[in-house]
Formats: sequence, structure tokens, C-alpha cells
Amino acid sequence: MPLILALLTVLLLINGTITSVNAAEEPLPWRAGLAKVVITPQETMWMAGYAARNKPAEGVVHDLYAKALVLKDSNSTTFILVTLDLISVPHPIRNHIEAHVNEKYNLPASALMINCSHTHCGPEIRTTRWSFDGLPSERLSIAKKYVEDLQSNILKAIDNAMSSLQPSNVSYCRARCGFAMNRRTPSPTGYRNSPYPNGPVDHDVPVLKIQDMEGDLTGIVFGYACHNTTLSFYQFCGDYAGFAQQYLEEDFDGAIAMFVLGCGADQNPYPRGTLDLAKTHGRTLATAVKSALGTTSIPISDQLKHAYSKATLAYSTPPTKEELVSRSNSSNKYIATHGKRLLQQLETDGMLRTTYDAPVQVVQLGKNLTLIALPGETCVDYALRLKAELIKTPAQQGSVWVAGYSNDVFAYVPSRRVLLEGGYEAGGAMKYFTTVLQHGPFAPDVEERLIKKVHDLLGN
Repeated sequence: MPLILALLTVLLLINGTITSVNAAEEPLPWRAGLAKVVITPQETMWMAGYAARNKPAEGVVHDLYAKALVLKDSNSTTFILVTLDLISVPHPIRNHIEAHVNEKYNLPASALMINCSHTHCGPEIRTTRWSFDGLPSERLSIAKKYVEDLQSNILKAIDNAMSSLQPSNVSYCRARCGFAMNRRTPSPTGYRNSPYPNGPVDHDVPVLKIQDMEGDLTGIVFGYACHNTTLSFYQFCGDYAGFAQQYLEEDFDGAIAMFVLGCGADQNPYPRGTLDLAKTHGRTLATAVKSALGTTSIPISDQLKHAYSKATLAYSTPPTKEELVSRSNSSNKYIATHGKRLLQQLETDGMLRTTYDAPVQVVQLGKNLTLIALPGETCVDYALRLKAELIKTPAQQGSVWVAGYSNDVFAYVPSRRVLLEGGYEAGGAMKYFTTVLQHGPFAPDVEERLIKKVHDLLGN
């Protein structure tokens, strides 16, 4: 009888009717693929990040990159993370990449996350009508060509990561890093941009660790909440985040390191101002990542879920036509230009913008890690609040990773506290944003609208 059963089992296995007991007990692991593509401008062009710049870049410190990580679980649920050594993710670029991912790989919008390092030493990114306004024809032509090449390079990185998928182990660890400091210093005349040691910070360094089945490190995804503003010179450079990625790839040969910027809109690296300081901060962050890798990592179970939607953010009461005329006559050229553009918008559309649909995304990696991607230049209060609301027990510490600067960087997104305090991040910076023309500031419920959307996507 045992012989008959054994022969029957062999026949069933040959016909593919059943699988072996060991295969059934051991589900397929994650599959992961990583790739990177150089996106350093190949011709002389203007830089992004500081309105006071008055000439194109004059050199390159190190290359800028678009990097892609593809994760696929045993149910073939797929997640694509793209990181960019750039100032911004304008919504037209996100839309272009999203359409490609949907068409080629039949993946929904929720499967794609794009995060930028917000380096202020990258090329200018111009994609919409108001960002083209007033540019000389040659500068505009170069800027448009760069965006075309950038989109092709991002797609190349994604396609290369897809083609390199291999069985992998995915785990999570974390450490801390301390060079970020709140930059909103209270003063009798308002909030000044200077180091404020009493302000809120988020010093977490979350790390996603990807290894092949031999245990070799193939990917390091890490985050930190701090502006990439150590530098302000005329050379292309990834600032501290670029150096941190470079150092990690040098220290872990064969691995690709990807930086995810957190909610660092009101955080600056201190001290700042020199290339040596950018390298020092980069080495400090890389050391924190290596410290995290030296801890006991938490395995990420083979289960992937993601959701994506838009939170409709309202603006405050718009200025009147008379107020815009007054602004357009300001001696401050940025206030004047902003006022003239808003007057033109009012004339063309019959009204000023009243709302903006901002993307919000949640990605659940197994039961141990929730990645939340918020849009815009997001202030640190968002990360601190979401961690406080979602982490219920000491055992869950580190289980929530909050990224800002994701999927659409269209404005500073202040918390309610920052909005009521006023200042640059509260609405003063809106005159510099041109991807979306908006009068600002946001209405006082901006924080509640974003936080509610996160909880809705999580099913809370």
C-alpha cells in the first residue's frame, strides 16, 4: 500500500497536480530589483533652489541619480519606489511616469511612489505654463529638453529594476542622526530662518534592508527629515544626501543606496555653507545608516498593500483684485511678479484657485512597517503626529515611516501650528512656486485634511 501511494504521488507531481510538501510550507520570498541612472545635466543649465542665483551652473561635484526599487510579493503585488537627486517632483512628471507604469506593467497609481531629495544644487525643473513665464528662449529650450530626458531616465531606471527582480529578503531597522535642527526661530518681528534648538525635530533614520538569498546586501533605502541646503554654490551636487548615498555604496560594494526625504520642510542641516560640511553631514548620516544595519533587523513578512488618493486642500480667502494690483506694484520683484501672474489668472479664469488636490499614499510592508508618503514641502509636525497616533505600544516603535516631498511638490505644506505662527513656510514662500500658481496661504484645516486622508487610506 505505501508503494502504491508513493507511485501515485510521483504521477501527480509529474502532471503538476500537486506540489511538494516543502514547497507548500515555504512560500516564495520577496522579489526585489534595483537600478540607478545618471540624471546629471549634460549641458550647461540653470539650477534650482535659490531665487537669488543669477547664472547657470559652473561644474559638477558628483553625479545626480534617479534610482528605482521594485518590490514584488508572492501574490505578485508590486510596489515601485523612485528617488531623485532633484529639487522637486512636479505633478506633470509624476503623471507621465504613472501612465507608463500603468500601461506597461498594468499597475495602479498606488503602486508608484516618487520622492525627491530636494537638493538645492540640482537643475531647474520646469513643466508648466507659469514656470515657463519670462524665460529667455534658449534657457526655456534647455529646461524642456532636460525634463524630456529626465522622464526617459526615470522610466529606464524602473524598467531596469523590473528586469533585475530576484528572490530577496527584506528587513527593517533604524537609528538616529542629529545634524538637523528646526529653522523657525521666533523673534519680535516674526519667525526668522535660523537655527532654533528648542523647535521640534525628527531624528529617526529608518532603513529598509534588501539582501539576496546568499545574504549579500543589494539595496539600502534610508530616510531623514532635513532640508538639503548645506550648499548654495554653482555646482551640481546631491548635498548631504548625495554624499550619504555615495559613501554607503562605496562601503557596501554592489548595493544601491536610496535616500527618502522625510518631513523636513522646517529643518536645516547645521552648520552649513561649505562643501566640507556637506560631506561631513553625508558621512554622519551614512554612519547612522550603518549603525542601523548593525542592529537586529525586523524581517518584513511577504505581504504588500498600498493605497493612493487625493486630499483636497483649501486656501484661505483669496485677495481682491485691488490687493493684487497693489502687490503687482511692489518694490519686491518676487511679490510684484506673483501679483501680476495672479491678476492674469483672475482675468483668464475669472477666479483664483480655491483648492488643490494633493496626493497621499500609504504602503504597508507586511505587518511590521507602514510607509506614509505626503506631498509638498511637509513640515515635521506631520511625521511626529502620525507616529504618535499610529504607534500604540512600545513594541511598535519604528513601525511608521513618514516621508514628505513625495509624488507632487507644489508648495510648503504647513501644520496648523506653523500656519498660525506665520512666516516663510506658512505661506510666505508661495510667491516663489511656479509649477502651480496659488495665492496662499492654506486654510487653517490643511493639517486635518491631510491627516484624515492618511487614516482613511489605512482604514482607521
